[in-house]
Amino acid sequence: MERSMGRKKERVMENKGCKELVSEVFEKGLCTLCGACAGGCPYLVAYRGRITVMDNCTLDDGQCYQYCPRTYTDMDAVSCNYFNAPYAGDAIGEVQEIFIARSADLEIRGKAQYGGTVTTLLCLALEEGFIDAAVTVRNTGSWRPESYVASSREEVLATASSNYIACPVLERLNRFPKESAMQLGIVVLPCQALALGAMKQNPPANRVDICNVRLTLGLFCTWGLAQEPFHKFLSEKVDLLEVWKFDIPPPPAERMDIYQGSDIISLPLDEVRQFRMITCAYCLDMTAEFADISVGSAEGIEGWNTVIVRTDTGKALLELARSKNLLETVKIPEGNRLHLIEAAANKKRRALHEIIKVTGNKGELMYLGLSPKAVEKMMDNR
Repeated sequence: MERSMGRKKERVMENKGCKELVSEVFEKGLCTLCGACAGGCPYLVAYRGRITVMDNCTLDDGQCYQYCPRTYTDMDAVSCNYFNAPYAGDAIGEVQEIFIARSADLEIRGKAQYGGTVTTLLCLALEEGFIDAAVTVRNTGSWRPESYVASSREEVLATASSNYIACPVLERLNRFPKESAMQLGIVVLPCQALALGAMKQNPPANRVDICNVRLTLGLFCTWGLAQEPFHKFLSEKVDLLEVWKFDIPPPPAERMDIYQGSDIISLPLDEVRQFRMITCAYCLDMTAEFADISVGSAEGIEGWNTVIVRTDTGKALLELARSKNLLETVKIPEGNRLHLIEAAANKKRRALHEIIKVTGNKGELMYLGLSPKAVEKMMDNR
């Protein structure tokens, strides 16, 4: 049901719960495996790359449905809560500062996926008492990712790698006791950042206080891989117990590199893409727009990160890292900045086209509550 509000059509949301989550999201292949629905509910459990329904839930109004990033989300409301402004549809979102960076700590750089910026910032936040722990992802010995709570430098360092496989990070956040006073940082992908943004805009009941999440670090993401199918594919190609790193170099490389012992095994990216999660085709966000700081690789500059500072919280932490000489920061090359904007704008445009293919209506965008102005901007942005 909708009502006209002049600037845009506003949905009057019906009460929906687990039953509708299953029919509208799970059965349509739209689950992002963010974990927002699990961890605090006996009916929904994250297991081996999927959310499993353990029993029938009869609640007709559930937080599982409310916070899912593939059910209706009022993007203006989330944006206003984060940035005091409606969602504009800019290619890379809100920006206070953008630059490239790398850790000044050689140990961190040696373990990090790229420049070690996220690891450095998490370690600093822990050491300064800004957070008590960080919710992030680590890899098991067989390269199955699992959500993890790191409360020391050593534990953070154990998470400093990626295998591009989806992991339900928010499920681990939901498992904190309601009465917990731990101050938390969290490392999220764009879909997880959107779910977290919805939680912050409309705080959950009977869960840990969402205000305990003091720091959100977002990772750039083009798409994620479905855990079980990709894991089976990999196990036929490499000895996963001997693998110590995965990497997808920036374009035009078009490959995934797998570091196995002293060897590098390269797979054509087209072989890997077949295991992309279906839901990624409908995602607007490449740069984790609802984060305090967003971080990705720096295209063509090995061992460095692209960093976007979005909030005052992010700026304060970044300035502290600079003052302590923990990060080396350099102005982003103009070519890198422009290409990032182009790539992010293209992702928005592709996602909107895919959504419209499904709905058949530019005014009905599945999970996205967007103003017509923002839609037009994203469709036309070049």
